Amino acid sequence: MESAEIRRRWLSFFEERGHAVVPSASLIADDPTLLLVPAGMVPFKPYFLGEVKPPAPTLTSVQKCVRTPDIEEVGKTTRHGTFFQMCGNFSFGDYFKEGAIKYAWELLTSSVADGGYGLEPEKLWITVYLDDDEAEQIWRDVVGVPAERIQRLGKKDNFWSMGVPGPCGPCSEINYDRGPDFGVEGGPAVNDERYVEIWNLVFMQYERGAGDGKEDFPILGDLPSKNIDTGLGLERLAMILQGVQNMYETDTLRVVMDKATELTGVRYGAAQGTDVSLRVVADHIRTSAMLIGDGVTPGNEGRGYVLRRIMRRAIRNMRLMGATGPVVQELVGVVIDTMGQQYPELVTDRGRIETVALAEEAAFLKAIKGGTNILDTAVSETKATGGTVLSGDKAFLLHDTWGFPIDLTLEMAGEQGLSVDEPGFRRLMQEQRDRAKADAKAKKTGHADMSAYREIADGSGATEFTGYATTQGESTIVGLLVNGVSAPAASEGDEVEVVLDRTPFYAEGGGQLADQGRIRLDSGAVIVVRDVQQPVPGVSVHKGSVQVGEVTVGAPAYAAIDIHRRRAIARAHSATHLTHQALRDALGPTAAQAGSENSPGRFRFDFGSPNAVPGTVLTDVEQKINDVLSRELDVTAEIMSIDEAKKQGAIAEFGEKYGERVRVVTIGDFSKELCGGTHVGNTAQLGLVKLLGESSIGSGVRRVEALVGVDAYNFLAKEHTVVAQLQELVKGRPEELPEKIAAMLGKLKDAEKEIEKFRAEKVLQAAAGLAAGAQDIRGVALVVGTVPDGTGADDLRRLVLDVRGRIQGDRPAVVALFTTANDRPLTVIATNEAARERGLKAGDLVRTAAKTLGGGGGGKPDVAQGGGQNPAAIPEAISAVERLVVETA
Repeated sequence: MESAEIRRRWLSFFEERGHAVVPSASLIADDPTLLLVPAGMVPFKPYFLGEVKPPAPTLTSVQKCVRTPDIEEVGKTTRHGTFFQMCGNFSFGDYFKEGAIKYAWELLTSSVADGGYGLEPEKLWITVYLDDDEAEQIWRDVVGVPAERIQRLGKKDNFWSMGVPGPCGPCSEINYDRGPDFGVEGGPAVNDERYVEIWNLVFMQYERGAGDGKEDFPILGDLPSKNIDTGLGLERLAMILQGVQNMYETDTLRVVMDKATELTGVRYGAAQGTDVSLRVVADHIRTSAMLIGDGVTPGNEGRGYVLRRIMRRAIRNMRLMGATGPVVQELVGVVIDTMGQQYPELVTDRGRIETVALAEEAAFLKAIKGGTNILDTAVSETKATGGTVLSGDKAFLLHDTWGFPIDLTLEMAGEQGLSVDEPGFRRLMQEQRDRAKADAKAKKTGHADMSAYREIADGSGATEFTGYATTQGESTIVGLLVNGVSAPAASEGDEVEVVLDRTPFYAEGGGQLADQGRIRLDSGAVIVVRDVQQPVPGVSVHKGSVQVGEVTVGAPAYAAIDIHRRRAIARAHSATHLTHQALRDALGPTAAQAGSENSPGRFRFDFGSPNAVPGTVLTDVEQKINDVLSRELDVTAEIMSIDEAKKQGAIAEFGEKYGERVRVVTIGDFSKELCGGTHVGNTAQLGLVKLLGESSIGSGVRRVEALVGVDAYNFLAKEHTVVAQLQELVKGRPEELPEKIAAMLGKLKDAEKEIEKFRAEKVLQAAAGLAAGAQDIRGVALVVGTVPDGTGADDLRRLVLDVRGRIQGDRPAVVALFTTANDRPLTVIATNEAARERGLKAGDLVRTAAKTLGGGGGGKPDVAQGGGQNPAAIPEAISAVERLVVETA
């Protein structure tokens, strides 16, 4: 049974039994504490926590998930993988243990003809929590599983929680016996390789307290509503139903390995090392395609860093197996063809996905060349000091700057006889991740305890947003935090976070910055609002300070936004929509939105593109946008179902989470997008849009920055002033300026060439004298000294090689010259063949000199170059070179 059919049967089974089918959420987690969705229940977390009411009492989904904590183990075993699909059914106060157990047994054991999976009942083993008598009784007496196939396990194995205070409960796992070929008998308590877990039923019935690990926490009591959260691993079930040994041999991964085999000539099963590489490629390429499909782009932090890391790991393993050219497009194409049966959007977005993947491959192949030189230098410096361990900060630099996976650094350093300080590297990596997570969380919560916001949400419900229709209005203060802690009141000067029952203030989201303004109380108190966030869904938190008086919970208030700021932001947001559509018209659907920021009078818009956008295209895009403004198109917003929005062709932003009902913003006949932001009423209100230019912000992602309205006018006015000044300087009309300035620059460049030629000739004139003055060090002709400051690297190199060529060919020769250029010391050293036969290599000599100069260097044995930070150390560096020549010769 193919994976797509397993997925279809799951959803059909539960839909027929009254469950609402929920599409898989994006892999981009809607949670500041998570980079990516790691479990099937994550999108339902707000329902389990009571923050949001579920759309139905029973739900089902097949959720895309990515886990990367043990990424280095992927490929080494057949059990580790990064991407997986979790089939889940959920009950919120509806059925409980008996219902969940009976559903699971029915679906697993019903015949294929009847819509089930057709597993043999006698091969299924059950585990329950240590003291969960109720679950065992249901399995034994209601379902009919023999008592000898039911085992009890402790908290570590059969008790679930989210790792923090909140809902928790015992769980019951269904395991499949794969037979004696996979180990000894005795059930899952004895052998989890033979008895593989396929389905976990979590019975959320308790509330847990604080504590560490999986076992060390107290149970505080029963939950008011008992819930069900189950998860079946689609890949594990596919492994069983397809009769293969492991998940890498299932239909959606084996085809990727087959393609990798075709591209490299390596056969799966031939050798342990290449088997590991094939599994790494299969897993990582599939994960990469799924992440890019959900809008993740390669980068150096956050989820972009995760994508970059696994993509580069896959590319490297292809090269280890013998691939020499680009391979990503063919591999990703296989994933899209296979996974597209389950996720049609992959097929629709094929062009964009392949574009991003190809750009990252090209960037990494280029980085390998540059990074290898850096690694060689670091290895040489380590050896020069007698060290045997490459420092963690050097490994981190290679990883962070050049994109070197740590295992690539380990391997290449090992080939040169060095180990790597892995603990130091991982400490720096963890510090980087912690900073990224802390920054993301602080932005949303202001370092306040999330439970404080949840308490407010529980007590007063969601904040009603009135800002689409009005910019001010009456409200009531329903929540107040001072320094992140709930408080009944706040005084003048206090930094506060205020929650209103209704508000015209827009909370930052969807790329639009938050409103600012004031909240006034009847008492005369005034709160200046600087920012608005939604740390928990639906609750708008107004952050600011008490300017006058005292603020109390329950007090009536009058909220008013800064209308000028709102209008400027609205103009920017509407302009963003126009820019998005104009770029898609010019570049195609691959120019999909990858992020944006709409601020007063200006915006930036990120989009997918493998190459820079030509200036002529950008000019055409700008012209098209301003043509739309002149058409005075109405801007309207309408609430509709997500399905209806898609039918109307509305564009959705990658990574955004949408509910069943969405808001669609339409600009005449030009643009239609899903958007919750604020906009102008007519395009004429924008006045003018000026694109400032575009640039790269990551692999396959470009950024356009622009000004809108008065800001655009002011910019053009300044440009006009500059043009007028240039006209005066060059005595020409505006249209003549490019030609006249180009002519002036040409003359300047020619003059610089003449100066450079004169300087080079003067430097080379010294070659004969330097060669004649060579010292004799144990038979080695040594030329060492300085040349005039300002001599460039190229001229210094030519001089060194000229001097070396003037020394008699059979006499060992070392030429080491130094200069200062741009306030930094520079050296070039060359040796001839006779010197190299006596152990005098240019690279070794340069590293010795550069170390003294406070820098580094490298090159080939015959000629090498280095530099540093301290020009005053040149005499000492000359002495160091002389000593090394004496010692070696």
